[in-house]
Amino acid sequence: MWESGHVAIEWSRQEVLRAVRTCLLRAGAVTDGYSAVDVMAEPDSMLVIFRWRRDPNMYAIKVEFPTAPESSWTGLPVTSAVEWAADVAARLAEELATGLVRRSRRMIRDGYIVLDTHDAPDVCPAGFFISSVPLDDVVLSPVPPPRGFRKRAYFTFSLGSPSTSVSPPASEAGSWLAEAGMDVAIPRQLIVEAKLACWLQARIDNARGRPFIGHAAASWEDKQHTTVRLDLVHIQPGVPSEVRDALVRLTVCEAAEAGALHVVTAIDDPELHRLGFRPVNGGGLTLHTSSAEPPSDPTTGA
Repeated sequence: MWESGHVAIEWSRQEVLRAVRTCLLRAGAVTDGYSAVDVMAEPDSMLVIFRWRRDPNMYAIKVEFPTAPESSWTGLPVTSAVEWAADVAARLAEELATGLVRRSRRMIRDGYIVLDTHDAPDVCPAGFFISSVPLDDVVLSPVPPPRGFRKRAYFTFSLGSPSTSVSPPASEAGSWLAEAGMDVAIPRQLIVEAKLACWLQARIDNARGRPFIGHAAASWEDKQHTTVRLDLVHIQPGVPSEVRDALVRLTVCEAAEAGALHVVTAIDDPELHRLGFRPVNGGGLTLHTSSAEPPSDPTTGA
């Protein structure tokens, strides 16, 4: 037992640490994509170390020891260290689901990245929204066409019976971007070649979800899926450059979370240098996702 302020906490710090370790280190803990590494005690807090999806980096977040017998997530009373630790796991699950790794400020420490959401900038510039281009009805690997079909790119629905349903061909993917005046030939070709790594779109953040004002596409450079190539970044005239930067930063995040160790590009733009890309011999730029050096936000230095 120890006291914090005027409220006595009935559990020792050792009990709290044990409960947190039990909750966060077990198989299947927290949420899909989370893989626990360790929970370490520090003088006034615990450090939860984990991996996220297939990202080559190791991440950590600081969890303060309780100062009252109440949940740090809901603020409601809790009756045991186990109950308190369960709410720590629930809060972490919510944070990861809402982009903890992507939106946090970062500090390199002992080979892992400590994440801090305090005053962290939004992943999207104010007034804009970035998301993946929906491809639910397009399988990213071509399948043989049925007998009698002319030879062409042919795709089945990703859901439902392939024998009874035919999805829109790659030539229709991102049609709303094309209607907005953007060139979607590159990502459509990457779909046909089964090389598309990610395709992001930017739009005005309003109730209509329109207009679309930019997009970015990247492809797998190798069969081992260790390198992603940034093939395209585009914003419409008059759109702030911060939107273009955000498209690049989120493309890098997508690549890292898919297991890529490098992002390369032939796009030689000074803005990419500010985002962490560096020249390589033979031309082009590269960024190492496994270096624990995230692409920086030029407006904040984060």
